[in-house]
Amino acid sequence: MADDKKLVEAITSMDVDFAQWYTDVVKKAELIDYTSVKGCMVIKPAGYAIWELIQSQLDARFKETGVENVYLPMFIPESLLQKEKDHVEGFAPEVAWVTHGGLEPLQERMCVRPTSETLFCDFYANEIHSYRDLPKVYNQWCSVVRWEKTTRPFLRSREFLWQEGHTAHATAEDAEARTIQMLNVYADFLENVLAIPVIKGQKTDKEKFAGAVATYTIEALMHDGKALQSGTSHNFGDGFAKAFGIQYTSKENKLEYVHQTSWGMTTRLIGAIIMVHGDNSGLVLPPRVAPVQVAIIPIQQKKEGVLDKAYELKERLKGFRVKVDDTDKSPGWKFSEQEMRGIPVRIEIGPRDIEANKAILVRRDNGEKKEINLDNLETEIATLLDTIQVEMLERARAHREEHTYTATDYATFLDILDNKPGFVKAMWCGERACEDKIKEDAQATSRCMPFEQEKIANTCICCGKPAEKMVYWGKAY
Repeated sequence: MADDKKLVEAITSMDVDFAQWYTDVVKKAELIDYTSVKGCMVIKPAGYAIWELIQSQLDARFKETGVENVYLPMFIPESLLQKEKDHVEGFAPEVAWVTHGGLEPLQERMCVRPTSETLFCDFYANEIHSYRDLPKVYNQWCSVVRWEKTTRPFLRSREFLWQEGHTAHATAEDAEARTIQMLNVYADFLENVLAIPVIKGQKTDKEKFAGAVATYTIEALMHDGKALQSGTSHNFGDGFAKAFGIQYTSKENKLEYVHQTSWGMTTRLIGAIIMVHGDNSGLVLPPRVAPVQVAIIPIQQKKEGVLDKAYELKERLKGFRVKVDDTDKSPGWKFSEQEMRGIPVRIEIGPRDIEANKAILVRRDNGEKKEINLDNLETEIATLLDTIQVEMLERARAHREEHTYTATDYATFLDILDNKPGFVKAMWCGERACEDKIKEDAQATSRCMPFEQEKIANTCICCGKPAEKMVYWGKAY
């Protein structure tokens, strides 16, 4: 088996070079491929299947809250983009422009959507007239383009897939409630489907979305101690409504501006799965998002009855996503390939197992093996997948807790950020100048002001003035 393992190319150890380890995994697990379009990637079947599972399960959760799906154009006229000053300034460096239609120059250049606030606002201005038209709770699944200077598969590419929700409400209270509701949907999804624990909180004014009144975020910690913003929900207030003239007639027959929200998640979630759960053998996929949950690997498959038995077991496991590896590769190769692809459970079945009415179950997440009676196959698989799902979340949460630190003085704060990758909890006065200084001194940013506040100290970690909020700080992707 040792020789067989060498047949699968080695992955760079994450402890040696985490960035190279990540690249090795996405390539060798065949999640993506590079293209002739600089900064863009092909999402291969193994990667896209993960996205499909994310999309379908997240979409179902959206619809339970009353969300309806729509689709808007991918082009935005420049004049439309310019209507909201803060918004256009925030996205200007990343916008890709279309200047010609065929051989003719356009009368007005158009950007390829970096996000669709302006298009939704233009749509809502014509769609909403009365309080009876509210709320509008729409979402679209699409791709967006942002001209990133530095790219990395899933984490940051010039074109990526996402969903963007855009809602309009009669009151500020309704908009705020929807903003928090969607953040909670995201947090629950990451923890219960992707097995990734998150910190929920509000972004500082420096870090909030361009044009938003408030941005709420879920922050996750990767294996290397860097943070990843994994989903955001924005309360726009009535700023966009005033810029675009989105008004409605109230029950009192008064003309009022709507209050809006926006919220989104992207294919960077696949990067998060890799960096939270992966190991030096490749992917480790949580069962609820694994395209293949169970790999059946027949041993001595050329012997009579072995392949038939493997397919019989697959037929019995119809409620799960199961694949029989009936290729002519050696068992050792198949084991390594199953590990590389992160398939949660492996069933090993050979002639002796069949004779004894038994099989071997092997967990991908921790390598544990268990011999089972085939009469109990369905129950054993169901229990094992549930156990793996729960324990992956517990391990990720334990890792985050082990790499979350507290600082009450600036020297300690900087030392932790330099030498102990992870989150650092510290107090903040609320001033932008202190955020800027911390970024300059430590190359770290405020990740969020958590909803669950703690009084670590009375003064700001940076300037010593009275503190307003406890903040999670860290280096991030």
